Amino acid sequence: MRGRLLRAWRDGVTAAGPPWRVLFFGSDRFAVTALRALEAARKPSEESLVSRLEVVTLPSRLPGDLPVRRCARELRLPVHEWPHTGPVGQFDVGVVASFGRLLSEDLILQFPYGVLNVHPSCLPRWRGPAPIVHAVLHGDKVTGVTIMEIRPKRFDVGPIVKQEEFAVPPRCTAKELEGMLSKMGANMLISVLKNLPESLKNKKEQPKEGVTFAPKISIAKSCIKWEEQTAAQIIQLHRAIGSMFPLQTLWKGTTVKLLDFVEVDGIPGFSDQIFSDCGAVPGSLLYHKVSQTLIARCKEGWVGIKTVVLKKQLTAVDFYNGYMHSWFQQNSRTVHQECRFQTLELSTAKKTEREGNVDTGHKTIDVFKYVEEDACFSRTRDPLRNPSL
Repeated sequence: MRGRLLRAWRDGVTAAGPPWRVLFFGSDRFAVTALRALEAARKPSEESLVSRLEVVTLPSRLPGDLPVRRCARELRLPVHEWPHTGPVGQFDVGVVASFGRLLSEDLILQFPYGVLNVHPSCLPRWRGPAPIVHAVLHGDKVTGVTIMEIRPKRFDVGPIVKQEEFAVPPRCTAKELEGMLSKMGANMLISVLKNLPESLKNKKEQPKEGVTFAPKISIAKSCIKWEEQTAAQIIQLHRAIGSMFPLQTLWKGTTVKLLDFVEVDGIPGFSDQIFSDCGAVPGSLLYHKVSQTLIARCKEGWVGIKTVVLKKQLTAVDFYNGYMHSWFQQNSRTVHQECRFQTLELSTAKKTEREGNVDTGHKTIDVFKYVEEDACFSRTRDPLRNPSL
């Protein structure tokens, strides 16, 4: 990089210090926070960090638009649509946040100070497109943000410029964590830009130990496996992907979505012992009248559900009155084998408008929209009807 800087300074095309000319690459909500921070740093003042700011985002055929494009238009910033990246050799540094495209070596070399990436994990843990979701899904107590230098050909392998840890709050969802880490990442980015040459001088390679990967989440992950997943795992899955894909199951052969999960420990008057010996199998469904909560049996433990989407959104009370009441008139604690959710397998899903093979930095919901087709559920896993499954 030193030779690149010397040539740039000799030719008079870059600055030795701020304000910087920045080309920003991004697509989703996480990226918007960093973009707004860069725009705020462009305001004319003695401490201005950014003199020029332009945006590269992905093409979109979806209704509406990608959050970064909407934000750029709101801020009246020039926007370039990938693979077009604007004028060559007119920027000091590139900044990437949730962009999902590999930058070529030729493109990276156009920036005298290289390209920085705002990645929401403590690399090398959770390399890949969905680090926030995987941190929540795996119950990480600590995560963080890494400002790293982009390398060509591979995602998330470049040297670390700045890294800070963040304690994940209890019961935090991926959406909530995204908001926290996006603000943290934006502040770290501004801190790096304030003394960019020194920050780059002190960069360090990523450790070879502790590498984990965070692959893109698909809608198939939303299918609850009652026979395989514990109550704690289902709650964790809901917190990780529920804002993108509501968890799904089968009720009498019909696909339903389950919302508003609650831990049974938080249900007033509930005792696991009451139901532990009642002959329930995974998926068995009961109704807890005092708290107005559906209680479903898992591989281990029970999980509470407050809302069911079956044709329309129903409260637990509505679902019980409409679909369960006749079974429980005599004894509300007796399990009925017919009254149960069943595991489904998602065999096909139609992606209504897919923007290429987009891997965003922390989730897929802003880039993909899915609809399930009636034929997409191949078979049920029902140990009562098919013991071999």
